Amino acid sequence: MVPAAGPPRGDLDDIAHPEFLPDPALSRAEMESLQRELAATATFADDHGIDPAAVAIDKSADLTDGLPDARQETLPGTHLDAGDPDAPVVVGVDQAFLTPDDGEDRAVSAAVAIRDGAVIEYASATTPLSIPYVPGLLAFREGEPMLAALDALEVEPDLLVCDGSGRVHFREAGVATHVGVLLDVPSVGVAKSLLCGAPEETTDDRPAGWRTPIRADESVETAGGAGDSDVDAAPVIGHAYQSRQYPNSRRVNPLYVSPGHRVSPATTVALVEALCAGYKLPEPTRIADAYADAVKRDAV
Repeated sequence: MVPAAGPPRGDLDDIAHPEFLPDPALSRAEMESLQRELAATATFADDHGIDPAAVAIDKSADLTDGLPDARQETLPGTHLDAGDPDAPVVVGVDQAFLTPDDGEDRAVSAAVAIRDGAVIEYASATTPLSIPYVPGLLAFREGEPMLAALDALEVEPDLLVCDGSGRVHFREAGVATHVGVLLDVPSVGVAKSLLCGAPEETTDDRPAGWRTPIRADESVETAGGAGDSDVDAAPVIGHAYQSRQYPNSRRVNPLYVSPGHRVSPATTVALVEALCAGYKLPEPTRIADAYADAVKRDAV
């Protein structure tokens, strides 16, 4: 059974920077120009007051028999405990995709709110996809569906964890940065592959807990990246982080984590580490991924 989504508000009244709303009518050059402006607006330093220990998740959800129930209230004397009501709310966002017979591609966006280790709300939205996938322009394809799911949440997020890049992006404006700036909410991006930038060390065959900085290189349009022959002097735009590994066969690839907005690179990797609970992905996006798939199955 698919958990009930939050009721859609439909007003997007939390948009802090409407000038950066993804517009598929823009040309590619205009989209890239908008991303440069957005990156200049983003804050890649800590401006949130969230201690990674306050959002740490010690026990992963068992998804074998379905998604965990959402618990918005603590029920004394029962196992249905939503935890500390004053703890930060972390929202994971992920997507699945529908290709119906009529040829109209749609995105199923899922948002899962977690507080003190417990899921407190699910929200989803199914929206048309306006442009094809273009590397570096993901927000113009998937940003509007993500915003629709976030708009359906009743709770206010203190931190967004997005499936995708943040500052590790050609113009330092991945989907985590785009959505974070639009809502002016601290955000981090968690990607499974590296879009650009140069890790300081090779990422092969690394143990759980290992990390290395990713610096801007010639593919990143920043003063410290493009045209700079000294990569070591380029800014750190994220980290490669090995969230888990098999003890006898190191076959799990690292995550590529980067600040979206109002979070520093160092704190980003500390937050992601705190949110991983034995699996490769952080719990908020791991559950959001399962929720998106469940909503997709229900829609087919």
